[in-house]
Amino acid sequence: MTWHETGSLTARPALEQSGLLAPPVARALDGLDPQLAARIGAAAIDPALADTAAFCERYGVSPAASANCVVIKGKRGGEIRYAACMVLATTRADVNGVVRRRLDARSASFAPVDEAVVLTGMEYGGITPLGLPHGWPILVDAAVARTDEVVIGSGLRASKLFLPGSVLAALPNAEVIDALARPLE
Repeated sequence: MTWHETGSLTARPALEQSGLLAPPVARALDGLDPQLAARIGAAAIDPALADTAAFCERYGVSPAASANCVVIKGKRGGEIRYAACMVLATTRADVNGVVRRRLDARSASFAPVDEAVVLTGMEYGGITPLGLPHGWPILVDAAVARTDEVVIGSGLRASKLFLPGSVLAALPNAEVIDALARPLE
């Protein structure tokens, strides 16, 4: 991948910038197929601007080129199941429909912030599909998988990752799902 500017940021190879990655993200990147890992860039940002709207406005990145990773908690009987959903910032995950059915859960909702942070080892506002707990499905909306480049969290609020949507689709445990997300209303 040719490293270039996105908005006002210049991404550099993430493999060369482990200080910009949460520890589980750095470990996952090191364990990734080298051809996939080489296509992931990282750039430092102001951690106070990590939330999508503030980030996009400050750094000139289109919300259509930014994806959010949301942690979903599904319940059936006494069993709890987690998944991560990757959806464009211009959409929201269909938690009570598509995601609930995929998790085979009676109920599904966003995991509480404290729980998501503890389980992932990442900072809230920076949670990313790289480095999630073993076995968690990564549900990738087809629109995200089709992007030439998408900006996502790095596990930290102080940086972002830049990668093709096809890399997200190729991650272990990733499933590309049509209509995983709906437009924001």
